[in-house]
Amino acid sequence: MGRPQAFDTEVVVRAARKVFWAQGYDEAAMPALEEATGLCRSSIYHAFGNKRGLFDAALESYLDEVVRPRLRPLISEPVAPDAIENYLNGLRASITTSANDPHSDGCLLVSTASSTLAQDNAVKKTIAGYRTEVAAALRSGIHARRPQLSDAEVERRAQICTAMVIAAFSIARADPEGACAYLDLASEAAAA
Repeated sequence: MGRPQAFDTEVVVRAARKVFWAQGYDEAAMPALEEATGLCRSSIYHAFGNKRGLFDAALESYLDEVVRPRLRPLISEPVAPDAIENYLNGLRASITTSANDPHSDGCLLVSTASSTLAQDNAVKKTIAGYRTEVAAALRSGIHARRPQLSDAEVERRAQICTAMVIAAFSIARADPEGACAYLDLASEAAAA
C-alpha cells in the first residue's frame, strides 16, 4: 500500500493552471510546474499520470473556476437585462487591470486552440464545448437585454459577440487596447 496523498489536489491544479496559462502547454517545463506546485516530478506523475494529465485537470479547473462563474449571471434565471454588459465590462477590466492579473493573459482555452494540442481530439472537443457554452450564455444575455429581437437576430448577435470575445482573448496579452476594441464591438452588437 502506497503513502497517502499529502497535498491538496485543487491547490496543485490551480498552481499548475497559472503556469500553463502564462506559458502555454508546450513551454511549461516540468521544473516550472514542480516549483509552482511544490511537488516533485514523480508526485505529479503519480497523481496525474503525466504533464498532459495535469494540463487536462488544469483545463477542467479553468472551466469550473474561471469561465463558468463569469457566465453564470448570463444563464441563471432570471437573467438581468444588464448581465451581458456586466460580463463584457468585466472581461474588459480583467484585460486592462494589471499584468499581475492572470486574466490579462486572455483565455487558457483560446491560447490552447493555437497550440500543438489543438489537433488532439479531446482538446478539440473541450474547445468546441467552450465556444458553444460561451455562445449560449451570450445568447441568453442578449435575449434578456433585447427581448423584442427575433430568435434569428439574437442568434446572429450572439455569434458576433462570441467571435469578438474570442478575438479579444486571442490578442489580450500582446494588444490589450485591441482586445478592448473587440469587446467594445461585442457590446455594440449586444446592445444595438
